[in-house]
Amino acid sequence: MLTREENERVTRSGPGTPLGKLLRAYWQPAALVSEMPAERAVKAIQLLGEDLVLFRRDDGGWALVSRYCAHRGVDLSFGRLECGGLRCLYHGWLYAPDGQCLEQPAEPAHSRFFDKIRITGYPCQEKNGIIFAYLGAGEPPPFPNYDCFTAPEDYTFAFKGWWECNWLQGLEGGIDPSHVSFLHRFLQQDPRDVYGQQFAEKVEGTERSLSAIVGENLRPDIDVEPTESGLRVFAIRQLDEQTKHVRITNLLFPNAFVIPFGNSKAFTQWHVPIDDNNHFWYMILYDFQDKTDKDTLLQQRIEGVSLPDYRPVRNRTNNWGFDAREQQSLTFTGMGLDINVHDQWAVESMGPVQDRTQERLGVSDRAVTANRRLLLRSIASFESGATPLGLAIDGPTAAALTGPRAVDTIAPNDGWQEHWRARDAQRRVQSPWAHGQAPVATNGVPQR
Repeated sequence: MLTREENERVTRSGPGTPLGKLLRAYWQPAALVSEMPAERAVKAIQLLGEDLVLFRRDDGGWALVSRYCAHRGVDLSFGRLECGGLRCLYHGWLYAPDGQCLEQPAEPAHSRFFDKIRITGYPCQEKNGIIFAYLGAGEPPPFPNYDCFTAPEDYTFAFKGWWECNWLQGLEGGIDPSHVSFLHRFLQQDPRDVYGQQFAEKVEGTERSLSAIVGENLRPDIDVEPTESGLRVFAIRQLDEQTKHVRITNLLFPNAFVIPFGNSKAFTQWHVPIDDNNHFWYMILYDFQDKTDKDTLLQQRIEGVSLPDYRPVRNRTNNWGFDAREQQSLTFTGMGLDINVHDQWAVESMGPVQDRTQERLGVSDRAVTANRRLLLRSIASFESGATPLGLAIDGPTAAALTGPRAVDTIAPNDGWQEHWRARDAQRRVQSPWAHGQAPVATNGVPQR
């Protein structure tokens, strides 16, 4: 349970807020490459409460600038892509990718007034189907060499979705390991090929599905440890006298997590504020074994959203598709086979901004409470001038980082800690693209 003041600090992310300043110190997803119009790659976006416009530069890169012209405030998302920048339709002012005004055609020929005009401009980088932007001060940090960024394009798939709630609700759902025993339980297997069917796959080393294992073992032992990227979360379920089910997820501080997805896949998912009451989740799914079937994955995801805004078809207005008969026979929720809808219902049903002064947390919420402590400490330390977690690195150090490791495996009772590391290392060695060397902690934290 948080105080009202603490809840405000961890949920309000607009310009000038303590949380907003912290989130802006990290690269944030701004758009999917696939949503940028091919015929005119310009799009209005809202990110961290700021109205911006994203456009493709002449060199093939991306630029992100203020949505409104500094002259008379008209909308630059309708501007013309010209002369390497974006030209306002009203009086022809031309802006460079960094926001500097380059031309003011209606001003006197000798005028240098344009030299004094600059709108907000943010650097961008494209990584495996997502355009990231840096909205902070100073030079942006280097991208770490994590799997989601280094996996070859053929082994990845990127997508996004709009959730009508604060960003932290989405993030906390992703790092909560006990909810899968309930929220994502399938009462029986469905033959249809849907996103989330990985929960119906047989877990490697057993004849049972993940849905069955977590549904039959409701009380995992949950442990949390700090890492160089955030937190590592263990959910250990005792299956019998000889074996345990070991599921490891990671918080990628401040607003992403890494989760195992089936026997050979994992995904990194960011929860990025649009404003305080809405956010986008972005994901990069990557496969250590096979090339991704992008067409099938895209079709599965598109069926659940309305384009071009990526709002879910199942939402509060239609009770997230709740079906009482389905709840009795097929899924624990009664809200369809797409596990993403289950998560969406859970976090949206709390309201736009959850009132954390009224909740009651237990032992199973260790990951949630650990993240809140980390987030509050980080906001305070950043206010005092300290470098945020994971950003005190140079290029070579960032290039040496790998993972973070997301594991779902069956392990022997004795030596399960060594088993999951060996399982992860083996997956990497056998993968046609992944790092052959399992990552080693660099912050002095003992490995489990």
